[in-house]
Amino acid sequence: MLTISQLAGYAGVTVRAVRHYHQIGLLVEPERDHSGYRTYDAGAVVRLIRIHTLADAGVPLARVQELLDAGPEEFAEGVQEIDKTLRAEIRRLQNNRKRIARLAAGEQLALPASVVGYLDRLRGLGIDERYIALERDAWIMIAAQVPHLIDTVIAKKHEDLDDPDMVQLYRLLSTVVDWPPDDPRVVELADIMDRLMTRAFEADEMGDDFFDDQFVDLLDATAANSSPVAERLRAILEERGWRGWTRVERVPARRT
Repeated sequence: MLTISQLAGYAGVTVRAVRHYHQIGLLVEPERDHSGYRTYDAGAVVRLIRIHTLADAGVPLARVQELLDAGPEEFAEGVQEIDKTLRAEIRRLQNNRKRIARLAAGEQLALPASVVGYLDRLRGLGIDERYIALERDAWIMIAAQVPHLIDTVIAKKHEDLDDPDMVQLYRLLSTVVDWPPDDPRVVELADIMDRLMTRAFEADEMGDDFFDDQFVDLLDATAANSSPVAERLRAILEERGWRGWTRVERVPARRT
C-alpha cells in the first residue's frame, strides 16, 4: 500500500495535483486506515497515470472523467472532438503570434496591411514621420469605421499617388507642421489642392460619403489642429469654392 507521496511519485505528478484530483472527483480519496493514514493501491496508480496522461495531452480536466469512463468507440469520438478543439486553438494562437510579430513595427496595431503598405509608400517618397503619424492615426479611426471598404479606399489612394500633383501635395504637407501661418507656401498648397479637387469634381470622383456627421467633425477637427496654417488654408480654399476637409463640398466661390 502506498502513501500519497509514493502514489504521486509513481504517476509523475505532485502531491498537490493528487489532492486537486480528489477535490474535483477524478480520483477517489481512500478512507483512513487504523493508523489514521490514507493509503493507495495499484488501481489508484493506474487511474492517476491515466488522468495525468490525458491532462498532459491537453484534455480539459472537465472532460477527463468522461473519457475515463467511456467505451472504446465513445473514447475515440471524444478524442477526435477534443483534437478538433485543440487544432482550432492552435490556429488562433498561431495567428496571434503573427500579429504580435507584426506589432514590432508599431503601425500594425489596429491597422490593416493595406494601410501599412500605403504609409510605407509615403515613406519611400521621403514624407516626414511626423506627418505619417498624423495619417496613421486618421487611418486607424477610418479603418475602424469602414473595415469592409478600407482596402478599396487605399487602392484608390495608391492610384492618386501616380499624379505628380498628389506627390507634391504630400511633400508640402510633410513640412507644413513647421510653417508659420503667413508662409507663402500655403498658397502653393492651396493651388495644388484646388487643382486636385477640381479634377475630381469634374470627373465625378469626389468619393462616397461613408461617415456620419459626428465622425466627419472629428476628422475635420484633427486636420484643423494639425498645423498653424490649417485655418488660413481652409479660408483660401473656401474663397475658391471648396468647403470641408473630410467631406469636401463645392460651394460658391467668395469674391475678394
